[in-house]
Amino acid sequence: MNKLFAVGLLLVTAIACEAQVSNDIINPAEAERIERILSSDEMQGRRTFTPGIDKAAAFIADEFKKAGLQTWPGLSGYLQTFNMVRPNFVSAKANFDGTEVDGRNIIVFTTKPTVTLNEKSGYEVVRIAATDTFNNKAFGPIRGNKNVLVLVDPAHDRAFRGLTRFKRETSPTERIVVFVLSDKTPTAFSIEAEHKITDMPLSNVVGVIPGKSKKDEYVIFSAHYDHLGIGRPNKEMDSIFNGANDDASGTTAVILLANYFKKLANNERTLVFVAFTAEESGGFGSQYFSKQMDPAKVMAMFNIEMIGTESKWGTNSAFITGYERTDMGKILEKNLQGSQFKFYPDPYPDQQLFFRSDNATLARLGVPAHTISTSKMDSEKFYHTQDDEIETLDMKNMAEIIKAIAISSTSIVAGKDSPSRVDVKTLAR
Repeated sequence: MNKLFAVGLLLVTAIACEAQVSNDIINPAEAERIERILSSDEMQGRRTFTPGIDKAAAFIADEFKKAGLQTWPGLSGYLQTFNMVRPNFVSAKANFDGTEVDGRNIIVFTTKPTVTLNEKSGYEVVRIAATDTFNNKAFGPIRGNKNVLVLVDPAHDRAFRGLTRFKRETSPTERIVVFVLSDKTPTAFSIEAEHKITDMPLSNVVGVIPGKSKKDEYVIFSAHYDHLGIGRPNKEMDSIFNGANDDASGTTAVILLANYFKKLANNERTLVFVAFTAEESGGFGSQYFSKQMDPAKVMAMFNIEMIGTESKWGTNSAFITGYERTDMGKILEKNLQGSQFKFYPDPYPDQQLFFRSDNATLARLGVPAHTISTSKMDSEKFYHTQDDEIETLDMKNMAEIIKAIAISSTSIVAGKDSPSRVDVKTLAR
């Protein structure tokens, strides 16, 4: 009886300790401090290949250092630098069943200066019909690992032109994806394209807390820290896309969670905290990072995106993308029993959010990798606008969401629960 009492006392003490640590570290004031710096005008909207994103990376790295995180094996610091290949368009031409295709209607994702293909090249052919949702069908080939010819119905002309913003590729890779705006599915075709290839450096920011008894099992907490940069002034003459919610809020969460778990110092599994670059231009930071991981050793991934505003259910709530694909959501809910916080399945399935954030690459490899968000994707009026600034965020609610992520992950971090894997056979889109 005395032993049972002692065990119970230790459990209550541990829970009280974790609650106190979460309140000391994860609070509105500290969340606002980090958020205000990341979304400041000084960061210039954190666009890739700008001084602003370099400043943001340096700030995140400094926060990881102050938290006492270790660096990723093989790196001398917290920056995981890699090259993005930027193909600058030179020319393109195509012939579909004897009819010439306007070169302006061809967009190629490649790292090669010259691309030549025809119906015998073995490319997978995907058609985006007029009735399809363009993003749902386009992002799969862009973020996949196959050579693909994507035929886009002219009804999607505007969205097709927008692909030029994503016309970049990580290196090294041999994958080629060709988009052609056409209402025909040709029997015979030939496509040629030329680009001038330029290598450009990018950096993820990565910190680690080694596990105790299960060092070779990883739990990842992530967000992307890049945004859209500087655009044309709006009616208030504000030209900076500050990205306070998208995704300085998620990056703030990763930094606070790193401090929280470092302070607790009781993780049995190795924890990896990563701020991804180049999400807005195609998810290239997470793609590169994923290639450095053995997916079999990744037990779970908590990707955090846009948690600065209330969800459709109000405060103390968030949703999990791809909720039905693993039992990870059920585990998180179990760990939150007795609290006021509630996780919900993604209420916007038509938008395919599970495939549109930095969790997607590892999820396609079977990892229970999900994005946690509160963004009202059908009515988030400041999404991708210059008005996405810190004044639009609810810092108190944001702190509670971060606490909920910390508490709900407890049994996974401790190695007591392992979420079921994603069935990759069900991911065909």
